[in-house]
Amino acid sequence: MYEPIRTKSVHSMADEAQYPHRSREEELDIQLAGHLAALLAVTDELGLDQAAQAIAEQVSRLRGAPPARHAGLSGADPATLHRRAHALAGRALVVAASRADTAAAILSAERMDAHTAALGNQQLVGAP
Repeated sequence: MYEPIRTKSVHSMADEAQYPHRSREEELDIQLAGHLAALLAVTDELGLDQAAQAIAEQVSRLRGAPPARHAGLSGADPATLHRRAHALAGRALVVAASRADTAAAILSAERMDAHTAALGNQQLVGAP
């Protein structure tokens, strides 16, 4: 009464070899490199050359290639840039801690402290 199915179903599970898999560590490396690259862009915009160099070294280590440097300026005031950099450093710190990357964690914590201090100094002199 019923005719047997002669073709493969389009609803079958994908073959495991059809797409690449990444380990958790590889995914965390990619995520950490992304957070540090974003932090590098803000750090470049703030003109913090020494800090930018340290961040660029970590991005290079994680990606295996030097990072693209920030070319355009957002025109944001320094307080906004310091808050953004603080948030990005915090995200990088969380990922670095979860992958047990001591160098990136220390760098991220140092950058958080530096941006907190910069925001504190701006508030003391009456800047927004």
